[in-house]
Amino acid sequence: MTALAILDLGYGNVDSIRLAFARLGVEAVLTAEPAVAEASERLVLPGVGAAGFAMARLHDRGLVAMLKRRTAPLLGICLGMQMMFESSDEGNTALLGLVHGRVGALDPAPGRPVPHMGWTRIDEARGVGLAAGDYVYFAHSFACDDGPATVARACYGRPIPAAIRHGNLWGAQFHPERSSAAGARFLQAFLGA
Repeated sequence: MTALAILDLGYGNVDSIRLAFARLGVEAVLTAEPAVAEASERLVLPGVGAAGFAMARLHDRGLVAMLKRRTAPLLGICLGMQMMFESSDEGNTALLGLVHGRVGALDPAPGRPVPHMGWTRIDEARGVGLAAGDYVYFAHSFACDDGPATVARACYGRPIPAAIRHGNLWGAQFHPERSSAAGARFLQAFLGA
């Protein structure tokens, strides 16, 4: 059994995520094989890009059913977290439906460009290695609904879940692999789940 696997969907930030875990002393296996992913103790669903394209990759590789039945810890990062929700306004895309809610576009405003890229302060946090006042790195144009699964919150025109926790599911809208000490604490907390 593999302790930690990262889904390799053929794009995105898998190498930087693997490096972040290596800095914590954990070697991750990159895989697109459903059986390897399912047998892992912990699994990471990364994401950079468009919801429709990413969901098509999951379907093409036969990973959707495995993700839906998974009971061991699963961490979604950025688009990976968004894919845990029910639907996305990005292309009116049906997602995995593991967490109630939808993903909507961020609204641009003066001083608040979209995509939201850069360091943003977390206003509220409970558990998952994060604390109010931590700064984490975001790079996104869409955000999930704020709801009961939210365990860390930031504000970018509206409250956005910086992190979620729902049963075995963990999610980070921010990029923990690019978020210095706060990101490392978050990943370490996931490893201890």
